Amino acid sequence: MNVAAWIESVNWAAVVLWIEFLVKVAAVGIVPERRQPSSSQAWLLLILVLPVVGVPLYFMLGSPYVRGRRHAIQERATESFSRATADWPTLPDGVSVGKRFGQILTMNRTLTNLPPSTGRCLGVYSEYSASLAAMTEAIERSTSYVHVEFYAQSWDSETEEFYVALIAAAERGVTVRVLADHLGSAKYHGFRPIKRRLTAAGVEFYKMLPINPFRGRFRRPDLRNHRKFLIVDGREAFVGSQNLISRYYGSKRNRKVGREWVDLMMHVSGEVVDALDAVFATDWLAESGEVISHVLDRLRDYEVEKVGGEVNVFQVVPSGPGYPAEPSLRMFVQMINGATESVRLVSPYFVPSEAFIEALKSAVLRGVRVELLVPEKADQFAVHHAQQSYFRELLEAGVILYRFPRPKVLHSKMMVVDSKHAYFGSSNMDIRSFILNFEVSILVFGGNAVSELDAVVDHYEDISTELTYERWMERPLIGRYFDNVFRLTSALQ
Repeated sequence: MNVAAWIESVNWAAVVLWIEFLVKVAAVGIVPERRQPSSSQAWLLLILVLPVVGVPLYFMLGSPYVRGRRHAIQERATESFSRATADWPTLPDGVSVGKRFGQILTMNRTLTNLPPSTGRCLGVYSEYSASLAAMTEAIERSTSYVHVEFYAQSWDSETEEFYVALIAAAERGVTVRVLADHLGSAKYHGFRPIKRRLTAAGVEFYKMLPINPFRGRFRRPDLRNHRKFLIVDGREAFVGSQNLISRYYGSKRNRKVGREWVDLMMHVSGEVVDALDAVFATDWLAESGEVISHVLDRLRDYEVEKVGGEVNVFQVVPSGPGYPAEPSLRMFVQMINGATESVRLVSPYFVPSEAFIEALKSAVLRGVRVELLVPEKADQFAVHHAQQSYFRELLEAGVILYRFPRPKVLHSKMMVVDSKHAYFGSSNMDIRSFILNFEVSILVFGGNAVSELDAVVDHYEDISTELTYERWMERPLIGRYFDNVFRLTSALQ
């Protein structure tokens, strides 16, 4: 029998059915490994119902971890942090906390090898232009080096002075290093001239997690570096939620309708800056191959200030695909579990894990006042509907839910617990931030920073509208349908 005759004799429909059957059987045993139940169920549903779509997507997007060279760099960096801070106490001298909160600090250190340190809160900026102006002024007084790491960057009318200050710093002999997320920035027209203009002035510039299949640079495309911070001379830093882009994100339509982003940045100094610099040095090594040796030297020099007033205790908690134990999620859940009076959450994207939701419900049941503040209209259609799918169960549980008025987009991320401890940084309270994005979270207590953050939440709530259960249940059925559909797709992590 020749090949052509053999091909004609084969029952290809039966072959396809057998292949489909074997793929589905294999998926049931492979997909759930090291994955949350909700994510496993979503992937399996897609593969079993639409294997032609589900299988290719799983091979492209199924792994939430980095491997190979990047994984090795992250492991080496974490070990270096451990050696550099081996003599640091988990709690700075003269500071006392309750046992439960102390265990959170220990857990964070175990997962990231970065212990708490002291530092000064020099200011909290909740106004867009004020934070850009303060960062620009810090660059203008730099004498040694400037480290810039922001997810989205664009040279536009609002950020021009910032980038001009970087160029001027490089021209007077300051070492300037800039990291920008490739896909997070590439979609903005103002990103195109940044590298050309900066490198022409002697600034060192690299894209984070670049995607270029023709050069062998391909990975899961939605694994992104979402961190946002600036470090100047190792003495001061700005860290928070704001990107280096116009508050309208380069959109004429946004500007016309008043759709601007509302963010928060904190200006800090002291030992906490060294921990942030260690995070930058790790990302810089991954992209450039260069080791910034002085960062570990500074990390080894342990100094502590007396806590109170401007002086706070900070703990830098990096997270992302290089940290499979999900440090930020664990910290958030344990902070909620330890609350005795109040939990105040601010997040532009609220698509939490089961553990996060249950922690909030349990807090309400034990008498804790739980407040959640989200934008009335999120900037992403799918996320907007996915987060709304949680509103009913939160309201039924007794969570007090506020919506920040449109057209502005609330983009700040923070949590204040019992008005004693707080988180702020780049991490949203959603599955993407817990698993897929490289984030930097800051846990703070002991000084003026918590009251400053509390005051910002007060301001947000004053201009927001409380959402009641009765009003929420008046929504049309079509809205509920879309909410539930996108809740399911959000689990495909």
